[in-house]
Amino acid sequence: MHTDRTTGGLPWVLAASTLGAAGLVAAEGGLLTVAATSAALVACASAWVLARRWDQARAAAGHVDHLAGALESETRACVLVHRDGEEIHRNKAARRLLGPAQRPLAPLLDRAASDDRALTELERLEAAAAVGAARKTEIALTAPDGSREWLSAEVRPAGRDAVVWFVEDVTARRAIEETLRRENEWLADFVDFLPVGCYSADSDGIIRSANHRLAEWLGGTPSELIGHSLEDVLGSVPDPEEERVELRLMGRGGEVFQAMVAHTVFDDGGEIRTRSVVVRDMVPEHQWERALRAAERRFRWLFDDAPVGIALVELDGSIGTCNLALQSMLGIDHDGISGRALTAIIAEDHRNGAAEQLAKVLQGSVTGTHLEVRLKGKRELIAQLFVSPTHEDGAISGLIVHFIDATDQRNLEVQFAQSQKMQAMGQLAGGVAHDFNNLLTAMIGFCDLLLQRHGAGDPSFADIMQIKQNANRAASLVRQLLAFSRRQALQPRLLNVTDALADLHNLLRRLLGETIELKMVHGRQLGLVRVDPGQFDQVIINLAVNARDAMPGGGTLTIRTGIATFDTPIQRGPETMPAGDYVRIEVVDTGTGIPKEHLSRIFEPFFSTKEVGAGTGLGLSTVYGILRQTDGFVVVESEIGQGAAFSIYLPRIEAEPAHETKRPASPAAADSDTSTTDLTGSGTILLVEDEDAVRMFAGRALKNKGYKVLEARSGEQALDVLRAEDAIDVLISDVVMPGMDGVTLAKLVAMERPTIRIILISGYSEDVARNGIDPDSGVTFLPKPFSLKQLAGAVKQVMEG
Repeated sequence: MHTDRTTGGLPWVLAASTLGAAGLVAAEGGLLTVAATSAALVACASAWVLARRWDQARAAAGHVDHLAGALESETRACVLVHRDGEEIHRNKAARRLLGPAQRPLAPLLDRAASDDRALTELERLEAAAAVGAARKTEIALTAPDGSREWLSAEVRPAGRDAVVWFVEDVTARRAIEETLRRENEWLADFVDFLPVGCYSADSDGIIRSANHRLAEWLGGTPSELIGHSLEDVLGSVPDPEEERVELRLMGRGGEVFQAMVAHTVFDDGGEIRTRSVVVRDMVPEHQWERALRAAERRFRWLFDDAPVGIALVELDGSIGTCNLALQSMLGIDHDGISGRALTAIIAEDHRNGAAEQLAKVLQGSVTGTHLEVRLKGKRELIAQLFVSPTHEDGAISGLIVHFIDATDQRNLEVQFAQSQKMQAMGQLAGGVAHDFNNLLTAMIGFCDLLLQRHGAGDPSFADIMQIKQNANRAASLVRQLLAFSRRQALQPRLLNVTDALADLHNLLRRLLGETIELKMVHGRQLGLVRVDPGQFDQVIINLAVNARDAMPGGGTLTIRTGIATFDTPIQRGPETMPAGDYVRIEVVDTGTGIPKEHLSRIFEPFFSTKEVGAGTGLGLSTVYGILRQTDGFVVVESEIGQGAAFSIYLPRIEAEPAHETKRPASPAAADSDTSTTDLTGSGTILLVEDEDAVRMFAGRALKNKGYKVLEARSGEQALDVLRAEDAIDVLISDVVMPGMDGVTLAKLVAMERPTIRIILISGYSEDVARNGIDPDSGVTFLPKPFSLKQLAGAVKQVMEG
């Protein structure tokens, strides 16, 4: 006997200890030898039992994990409940659809409050669960949007002490079953009332089926004819070797009429049968052929002209025939589909599951099924398959499969999810940038205060300047976040792309280094685009740096320009590009390429394929944010080892401008102005800022310039100060504050104290911060982060009118 001592360690240690003790006793006393040996054997046996139980418990835990995983992958809502009401397991669908373990059907009972039939069925299910019996039902409930929803609910015992609940949405199946039922009824009525009689007989001459028209001619009903011999019904048995036979038949009331019987012979699963048509009163051949063609034409209307794909599948799983919609869906003609196994047109990753479900329908274990699979044709597409069995003489003779193309629907769902994700990331980035700007304002401001006491000759001057310069670099990073979140105010103007790229040529060469060759291919008559020149430069530089990092061993970077015209809207990634003329800028590298699974995420902020510490993950997200803010688009194509190609599309403007506006100076440039403008002044300033560090810096800076400063931490506190102080010249307020925000405060001050000049400060851009304030109201905006000089300059400017 061999037992794993690592899994049953404790029992084996006990056994070893017992055996050792027994051996000592045996050695010291002869009378105790037998007792010691017996005790040792008992201890060894106990240890073996404990080890076996230990191993069995571990194996059972593994089985439980496998069973839980299987239930979690179940598409139906599933809850396993102990008889005492304790929940054993619940899968993902059940967490959304079912209630607590004590009463899983509670949400469904609430929805069925006005439907007595549904309430009765649900209560019967609960009664069956209470006694451990199995029961299954389907009920119709009203969905939240008012539509009718069918659910299949089932309870069955799971051993002696538990029950399991299953609930599944079968609305789609019920809809297709209802459609098929109406079609089958229509076809049955159509065949029954054809202007000719129809019947089928077996090799013994026994009628197996007959239509209503033939029974009416012979003075009976179809059920009265089925099971009787042709000799009894027709008076003779038509020769199967002859395709057409003329007969004299006796009709209702004993009248005799002439008829012609045309038939064909076919093999129905090893049994020889006939398809026979009875034409009364010797109808001319061309007339009944015309009637048959009409019947076939009507069938084709239902089959070929159906808006969904339809395939008739044989018992061996091969496709017997298919309609035009399925051929169009797959891009394959009828000959290319007919005779192939149905599973052969299903993608490999979905093939096994689909084959299993189809086999269940063919075997009759399920009455139908609904699948969602990927199909292989001229293009890959996602399709919903509704599978139902076809019957002949009560036995399953094949399958009828309806195909609905769900590719566009799934793409829209993916695009919507991507849009929501990018919107959420943009809001997060904007919020982070706003809070970070507050920190940077305090850092830069206190550096300016320190520089007033530590001049250029002071030993601390270089350290303070390093802190300020790094804070300014951090401000540039924040601007990238604001660009991604589309909360950065751009200053667009008409720009010639060729000239802009030519100006960047030397800078790009220095950025790329000597191992990378830069090629620029300029298109002709590109026209103009309306962008912020600085942000356009940043887009090209970010893409160039990204390409450089993808070519560590050297390579070629090609920047190519041209014109793209789209007559209709076109899908570019998750975005839809409107029709029109665009200037296209392609940035193509020969680097390592981007894995396919990363292509959908490369524009997300902080997502990077580089190793930790090699990048911020903001370069491509900034490109995306700037271009979308400028009504532009960016598309990427890449394969591993084949490099990457980024295509930028900017709306094209044909006409040349008469003049172009001068590019405004940036706040950094304004701060670096070395002019000796006097920034001191006098007056009373009310400073409203909820961030203590920013309020402390701004208050000290303004006091140093000669102003009297009153401080408030909120809009409500500022109103109290305004009511107590009459002589206030300037209100400086943050825009985003808890409670009353700065915009609301500015509106109240403008109405009650119109002589007070207002300056709004915010970590967001001006267009976001000014939301709700008239641009002509005279309110001045100062973006964060700002320096001491910029703050004092803004106050000086509004004080001077």
